Amino acid sequence: MSVIAVEYLYDAARATELDELRPQHRAFLSELAAKGQNLASGPLLEVGEPRALLLLVADSPAAALELLEADPFFAAGLISDRTARAWNPVIGELAGR
Repeated sequence: MSVIAVEYLYDAARATELDELRPQHRAFLSELAAKGQNLASGPLLEVGEPRALLLLVADSPAAALELLEADPFFAAGLISDRTARAWNPVIGELAGR
């Protein structure tokens, strides 16, 4: 298993829907955290368009994106772009994962 950094780009034109589904989105991510699959996640600040960063544990970037297909934001079409990359933390609490 590897640490996978996933970046979400949200559809800013659908802010009301994002607000409505945020509790379900966070509950989903909390379930992944309870299973040890979500190491950390949250919004990226001061980047212009609304974005988030998620640090997941998965076999590959593709597997991480597949896991996130059950995210209520993704299911509702509120994520306009997603990128996933393997990440190798060498310093800090996540080093060696």
